[in-house]
Amino acid sequence: MPRLRIISSRTVYKGRVVTLKIDEIIEPSGVHATREVVAHGGSVVVIPRLADGSIVLVRQYRYAARQSLWELVAGGLEAGETVLAAARRELLEETGYRSRRVRHLFSFYPSPGVLTERMHVVEARDLTLATAMPEEDERIEVGRFRESELRRMMESGKICDGKTLIGLMWIFQDWPPARKGSGRR
Repeated sequence: MPRLRIISSRTVYKGRVVTLKIDEIIEPSGVHATREVVAHGGSVVVIPRLADGSIVLVRQYRYAARQSLWELVAGGLEAGETVLAAARRELLEETGYRSRRVRHLFSFYPSPGVLTERMHVVEARDLTLATAMPEEDERIEVGRFRESELRRMMESGKICDGKTLIGLMWIFQDWPPARKGSGRR
């Protein structure tokens, strides 16, 4: 079976979070191509579920989007860190909550055409409040939302962050709501 062959790889930029590379490759199908790749070490996305069923989101300014966004708790994996350890760390840092139970739900590639990042979605339950410890450059607002509120926020476009939409859709499992005559339940 044919394998990927990397003919050459050149690092164009190396930053704190990402590295940009230009790779000349031969894909397993035989296609010869030059690919621009943003290398990222991976991240964790946390769905914090409170005892009353509400979900915790954080709101912070996102420069690339030029606006503040409501999002699930998320952050990068540190070298050698497990997904569940990263989920607990990010949850405490951003919200001040500790979780007694975390479980990995699924993983996905947010933009596999150019980005190596793999996002790991984790559910956190049995939460107790402690003290948040945001990073120096983070200004975070924490909110608790019922499912009905979150659905309205999704429908109105108030939640427009991809990882948050995917995580909430997974939890709700029936998103979007069926339209009359669509044949969906």
